[in-house]
Amino acid sequence: MKKICLVLALVLFLPFVLIGCGDEEKLNAYNIVAFFNEEEKTLKCNEKVTYVNNSENALQELCFFVYANGFDEGVKAVPTSYNNRAYPNGESYGNLTFESVFVAGQEVEVMLSENKNILKVDLANTLYPNEEVVVDLNFTVNLANINHRLGYGNKACNFGNFFPIACVYENEFIKNDFSPNGDPFYSDVSNFKVEINCNKDYVVATTGDKKETISGENKKVKCTANKVRDFCFVLSKDFQIISGKAGDVDVFYYYYDDENAQEHLDTAVKSVIKFEKDFGDYPYKQLSVVKTNFCFGGMEYPNLVMISDDLADNDTENYVIVHEIAHQWWYGIVGNNEFQNAWVDEGLTEFSTALFFKEYTDYGFDYDIVMNNATESYKNFVRIYSGVYGSLDESMNRNLNEFATEPEYVNCTYTKGMLLFESLRQTLGEKKLIKCLKEYYKDYAFKNSSSEKLTESFSKTARINLESYIESWTNGTVVIR
Repeated sequence: MKKICLVLALVLFLPFVLIGCGDEEKLNAYNIVAFFNEEEKTLKCNEKVTYVNNSENALQELCFFVYANGFDEGVKAVPTSYNNRAYPNGESYGNLTFESVFVAGQEVEVMLSENKNILKVDLANTLYPNEEVVVDLNFTVNLANINHRLGYGNKACNFGNFFPIACVYENEFIKNDFSPNGDPFYSDVSNFKVEINCNKDYVVATTGDKKETISGENKKVKCTANKVRDFCFVLSKDFQIISGKAGDVDVFYYYYDDENAQEHLDTAVKSVIKFEKDFGDYPYKQLSVVKTNFCFGGMEYPNLVMISDDLADNDTENYVIVHEIAHQWWYGIVGNNEFQNAWVDEGLTEFSTALFFKEYTDYGFDYDIVMNNATESYKNFVRIYSGVYGSLDESMNRNLNEFATEPEYVNCTYTKGMLLFESLRQTLGEKKLIKCLKEYYKDYAFKNSSSEKLTESFSKTARINLESYIESWTNGTVVIR
């Protein structure tokens, strides 16, 4: 009788399983083959994109964000205050030049926007919902001599955002601009296969799983990364590598000139353990922390975070490591438009960093002091800027290029964003807020969130309508004095 019931249950359940599998959204796929020319500092690439129309609209064109042109002459991707740290050997420029673009095997005209940030690709045939098309791009990335996400310094070559990536479609293609403030990125989760060819002496840190082979003087690195939002790699002949385990996750630390390397690896391991406990499982097998030439504190990519080799002290480096790893959850797995709602990932990441140090007190970052310092810092910012300019826009939901200065961007996204989540912790209680974060992560893992979606998710879990509360922070009416 039990066997019959079991068989009947399977027969009844199986159709629902099959239907569920059939309804799963198909992801875009990127297949990239890249050759690095060490002498010329160029990356010659072939990129095949299998684009899936997951919208409800028929498409006549596709759009791709070309971040590499943010380093071209006349385009400012670096805040002026970072110029001396950014350029190790004087100002330098780089760009991306297209050799050809094919759609479904037919060559099409290369059409770049005036600012060279958006590539428009006309489709010969209408792309209907659930259909896919292959776009084949041949291009060369010319690296600037710059300590940045994309560029080469004295010790390493960074390849963040080196390839054209499909713009997110939300009834229209979202065409973010370049900005000297923050990260102008927004992308869907996709599947990647990337082959990197370089000199055998380079140590290669990458997104995803990798397999290396050496033939003569050439090294070939084949990478597979599924369900990630972007792909990045870093080359250096000076890298040393140590590794550790955070549960089932392999954590690697790539570094040079670091007498505290083991401590920094331990910080990375603890960060993964802490954030898995508070937010949810890390869904990948590996994470690489890469110390490299970089003018900012750090930068996040799926499975890989860059940490500047120019940080002030050991405490600062530990803080930056924790912050960038928190981004694996807030930006990497739960996405958002970083150009339009930077606080959604940056503010939450800063708050997550504070939660880490609240538990790991031996680092010397007292949680209450961190929050008090953030409050005083924001109050001083408001006082000084209001005195200089007469008035101040304290709103948080703004495009990156709508922040007048870098301090305004930092204070309204990082600092005020963190204080918003701290106010929710005080209002809801820490236990309920952690539950909100877990449910938010579950709701939007591998999807794109927004200010409105975060508010809706938190309200559902807390069983309180938080719309007016959160909006008072984001629209600038809340008073922090």
